[in-house]
Amino acid sequence: MDINERIANIEIYMDSQKDNLEFLVKIILEKNGRQDSEELGNKFIQEHNKLLKNYEKEDVTDLSRYYRHIMMVKPALNTILKPGKEYDQICDALVGTYNTILDRIRRQINDKNAKKKRSGPVLPGSNKSFELRYFCSVCNESFEIPPEMKEKIDNSDEKVELPKHHDKEMVIKIVKIEEENKDETELEEIKIYPAEVLMGHSDSAETDAEYLNILSVGIDIGSSTSHLIFSRLTLKRETSFFNMSNRFILVNREILYEGNIIFTPLIDRFNIDIEKVIEFCKKEYERADITPEMVDTGAVIVTGETAKKENAAEIVKRLSSESGKFVSASAGPNFESMLGIMGSGIVEQSRRTQKNLMNIDLGGGTSNIAIASNGDVLSTSCINVGGRLLGIDKDLKIWRIDEPTEWIMKELKMSYSLGDIIPEEDVLKITKKYAKALFEVMRGPATSKVAKLLMMTEDIKILVPIDSYSFSGGVAEMIYDTDEDKESNETSNPYNDIGRYLAEEIKHLIEENNLPLIEPENKIRATVIGAGSFSLSVSGSTCYYDESVELPLENVPVVPINIDSKDLYNEDRMNEFKDIISRALKNFSLIEGEDIFALYFKDILIGSSIVALAKIIEIALPNSIANNKLILVILRGDGGKMLGLTLKKNTSIKNNLFCLDELELEAGDWIDIGAPFQTDNRKAFPVTIKSLVFNKEK
Repeated sequence: MDINERIANIEIYMDSQKDNLEFLVKIILEKNGRQDSEELGNKFIQEHNKLLKNYEKEDVTDLSRYYRHIMMVKPALNTILKPGKEYDQICDALVGTYNTILDRIRRQINDKNAKKKRSGPVLPGSNKSFELRYFCSVCNESFEIPPEMKEKIDNSDEKVELPKHHDKEMVIKIVKIEEENKDETELEEIKIYPAEVLMGHSDSAETDAEYLNILSVGIDIGSSTSHLIFSRLTLKRETSFFNMSNRFILVNREILYEGNIIFTPLIDRFNIDIEKVIEFCKKEYERADITPEMVDTGAVIVTGETAKKENAAEIVKRLSSESGKFVSASAGPNFESMLGIMGSGIVEQSRRTQKNLMNIDLGGGTSNIAIASNGDVLSTSCINVGGRLLGIDKDLKIWRIDEPTEWIMKELKMSYSLGDIIPEEDVLKITKKYAKALFEVMRGPATSKVAKLLMMTEDIKILVPIDSYSFSGGVAEMIYDTDEDKESNETSNPYNDIGRYLAEEIKHLIEENNLPLIEPENKIRATVIGAGSFSLSVSGSTCYYDESVELPLENVPVVPINIDSKDLYNEDRMNEFKDIISRALKNFSLIEGEDIFALYFKDILIGSSIVALAKIIEIALPNSIANNKLILVILRGDGGKMLGLTLKKNTSIKNNLFCLDELELEAGDWIDIGAPFQTDNRKAFPVTIKSLVFNKEK
């Protein structure tokens, strides 16, 4: 019998499993004093059934249906409860229940004797895997005992004389039945996954799960519009199969306030009106009934063409200091693509549907492209295509021309200036060029002259076949227009730019290319939701922090150091390691002893090599130590506290020392580090990883 046939033969009574699930959820809610336990339980089951229905055609065996039944518990539970102790209590109980059944299936499918049909009655307590046999010690052979002799041996109180073999009396031996079946084909083992893996949950009591709730703000100053949101983020720390370190992981976000949307105020084409933006943000805080002191973390992002304005860096500095105790700037095009696909909900949708999805966050100045597959972001890219790159009023009078549009006009042999009236047919020619360039990079590398000119990053790496496409951002609102919206927009231009024309051309290309289109959960607010909810990284909670270090730290360049753990055992290479660090600093135009930077060790595993690593850091940073500069060391893996203690004990570095761990960083990253979150006797630090791109030169 082959594997597929064996799996197909597994029988699980799914109706009974669903009833048990409903009963268990309701009874735990009731025991926790929930007055609405019945209502919540019904809502949970309805959502669970709805999720299962999406996979009816895919799940053709009882085993696959049972797997899906377990996998959909958490998504359904998220609709009635927030992560916390009650949530964990339900998951703990279900994991134990499911593992009992999975263990039975595992034995049934992999034990060939369990599959054999046996005839005749089986006495209680008997074990058919073993049997009594005669055994000859001369020839080492076993012989079957006749039934009547077995009965005599079982019922006799005295020694029974046994037959002889090779002139020697045989003995009684217990023999495994499997010994006779050595010639049978061995069954290939089928892996049955435990409930912990299927549900993505480990025992919260054993793992000492700990939750942290923080208030986050996201502020987006975009090419067309500006807005902010406040979110309540729930972080969870556990030491388990799913999180081998002490790092906090984002498990839930709740949007507390979605602010108003305003047109980004500009003084002229080169400068943002900072005072108006500051005033807008202050009013939004008041409307949300939130004070800057209440905010724990967040991000300010100056995006698209606005990031190129001459005073973009100044507005970030002002907002960072006036809008909360730790708010960071982040305006890199790749990072903006990441925030867009996360904030739109497409990353989560790819996880839920197990599909490969491309999202294009199409705003006023840029189109930020990203691909998500099974809940992971695979690649990002950005091209200068947006609705605000040419500003025109209702009479088609030009009030704004951005540089990318100047390139397009030159290519089309057009010559227009501010104040000119541009014919609608020329507007359509410009938007067609933009839309064609966007679709070119969505489907493959930029090859045309226009597309290459407009690219802000490298081409998107399409590593998987794309199942569906989605659009977020301000222009996306018009791409997904209903017939009623479309009719009203055709006679107006509410944004005084080419956004409506661009949306219509993109819809035409979607139909022409027969692209499967899906609608994201969030469109115009995608980037700001991403900034408020997903821009934050949190270090491990086993870091070393000297109280003399003043926080927050802002705009710290990350310097990756390529040294492998195994190389540290060679003491003769100490000077070589010093040169590696010196060259790395030089590559970033940093002066040791004067500039603040973070040494990032990606391939170092803390262990017996820790003293050697401490010595290398001391040898490489003599001027920083002499000048009492901050020594900031970051590990990709665990061990920040151990490294800090070792540095203090074994080197001349006695203060102004900061060692973080559990962070994924790259060359070119800049980081902000905020005041720590206190958890029991541990401290975890909020870190925003960013790419500061404020002008064309950078």
